[in-house]
Amino acid sequence: MYIIIDGKKIASEIKDEISEEVKMLAEAGKKIPHLAAILVGNNGSSETYVANKVKDCAEVGFRSSLIRFADEITEAVLLDKIDELNNDNDIDGFIVQLPLPDHISENKVIEAITPSKDADGFHPVNLGKMVIGLPGYLPATPYGIVELIKRYNIVTSGKNCVVIGRSNIVGRPVSILLSQKGMDATVTVVHSRTKDIGKIIYQADIIIAAIGSPSFVKAEMVREGAVVIDVGTTRVSSPGSKSGWRLAGDVDFENVAPKCSYITPVPGGVGPMTRVSLLRNTLLAVKQKETA
Repeated sequence: MYIIIDGKKIASEIKDEISEEVKMLAEAGKKIPHLAAILVGNNGSSETYVANKVKDCAEVGFRSSLIRFADEITEAVLLDKIDELNNDNDIDGFIVQLPLPDHISENKVIEAITPSKDADGFHPVNLGKMVIGLPGYLPATPYGIVELIKRYNIVTSGKNCVVIGRSNIVGRPVSILLSQKGMDATVTVVHSRTKDIGKIIYQADIIIAAIGSPSFVKAEMVREGAVVIDVGTTRVSSPGSKSGWRLAGDVDFENVAPKCSYITPVPGGVGPMTRVSLLRNTLLAVKQKETA
């Protein structure tokens, strides 16, 4: 029988831990962490995600700010706002919610965020620190994935791990984290150009699916007893539901789950852990200010 990895439960435990730290900061008369988010346009997934981030901040005692812009905003105006937040001493960490409209360069935006306030952990400086094992802000989703694995005491040392997808936000960084000392997995990254992708995935003890293709991972790709972490969150039509859509993962959960030892659901698996990782990075930013 498989075990469902409950991201909501673990995220709630971590939020309790963060909340206690915030109380201690308040009692000592120290600064309360302040996380800001910039939201451009009205993307439904982004709206939901940012609303949850604001709620998370309230739950742990953080201050939060939400800055909204219309789709038509120019890149220059957005970069000016980022510069303003970089120089606002009251803001400890902030994110610019992706995706952005096509006329705005995501790379320019990511690089404009000062590394010490990069709550998402996307800036090249923070990614570089992660690659060589220096302390810093880890990319939020990979950070959450690794924490789930650790808190469920899933053995990674010497295990074959296949990461499906090579994005700079999830695939590449999680492959690096899993191969580092302390995790010690043997990691293969597969993608759209990989030959015999199903055969390679079948060799995995641990599968991280992060390609944004609903139900891509089928039962015949998964060996008995594998651990499956599903990062996919694609909106698909669901005429019977109130909203008319539902979130679908990259894994065919119904048919894959019976073969697994552990598996994450969608929703309720990796998503809550991504959000709680933003809180952890922001708390770290406050602590680093104190020791600077």
